[in-house]
This record gives sequence, C-alpha cells and structure tokens, in this order.
Amino acid sequence: MVNVANLVTLGRVGLALFTLGLLWLPGEPIRWLAFVLTILVIYGDALDGYLARKFKQSSKFGGMLDIAGDRLVEMSYWIVFSALGWTPVWVPLLFLVRGTFVDTIRALSSEQGYTAFGESTMMKSTLGKFLVASNFSRFAYAIAKAAAFCLIIAAHTQVCEHTIVLPIASFAVYFACFFCLVRGLPVLIEGRRLL
Repeated sequence: MVNVANLVTLGRVGLALFTLGLLWLPGEPIRWLAFVLTILVIYGDALDGYLARKFKQSSKFGGMLDIAGDRLVEMSYWIVFSALGWTPVWVPLLFLVRGTFVDTIRALSSEQGYTAFGESTMMKSTLGKFLVASNFSRFAYAIAKAAAFCLIIAAHTQVCEHTIVLPIASFAVYFACFFCLVRGLPVLIEGRRLL
C-alpha cells in the first residue's frame, strides 16, 4: 500500500524547491505566486502528519522522513533568502548548526528507543517537554517560521515595498531565530546523558 503521508512530505519538499526557484524570476505576479505556494508548503507539513494518523500509516521511517523534509524546506528557504540578500547569512548558519546538532542527538536517542515527541520522548524535564515536545511549542515554532517565510516574500513585492511589512518581517525572522535557539537548548542539555 502506498504511504500517502510520505508522498505528501516528498511533494512538499519538491514544491518548496520549485517555489524558491520562482523567487529568482522577475515580476510582481511571480512573487505573489511564491507567497501563495509557500502557504501550501507550510500546510503540507500539517497535512502529512494528519494523513499518517488518518490512514494509520505512522512509522518510524515516516517520522524521520517528516523531520528531514522539515529541515530541507526550512534550510532551503533560509539559504535562498540569504542569497537574495533578504536575510543576514548568520540566519541560515544558525538554523544549520542548531539543526545538525539537534538531529544528531535525536538520531542517537532513537537508537535507544526514544522519540523526538510523543510518549517516549527523550525529553525528561518538564521545561524540556514543554519547549521541545509539547504540541503548543511545536505549533508556535512552525507558525513563527511560516510567518517569517511569508512576510519576507511579501516584503519584497512592489505592493509592500514602502510599508511596515519589512520591519514586521525582520522581527518575524529574529523571533524565529530566538525560538530556534530556545527549542534547541533543552535537546542539547538533556541529550548529554545519551552520549
């Protein structure tokens, strides 16, 4: 049987790469198309998890593929934004370094039977569980990145060029960076016991 959720994850990555390719093309309609497609890419992240549960196709591989897909999409957006001069180069570097260390610790914890989220999460402290594994924190972090991605694209359209959108987009980027660090630190701290 075809795993629909995994296909959505892979399709989301492909759509993200296509969308980011559009940002290199001139034209206001192209930018707004990229804006709308970015919303679909973000929606795909929620959709794949929903479909995995609905069709009872959740698996360890699917969970790891979802995390890998999330990381590919996230890094692709930050790298392209930096290459276009829309964000400082330290932004993708921050997400790259944090993501590499966190994913390495999660891979080690997976070998010992722990998961990133859920009942068998590797997080043991109450604060760690809240910041890293809670649905609230995961959803808020996703929204922070989604807002940053969409606002950065919108800020670089002619319609929003001389408006307050760029300062709001910049705030959203820095907030997403802050959230990235806050959610990564508990994994690094609590992950020491696995080493």
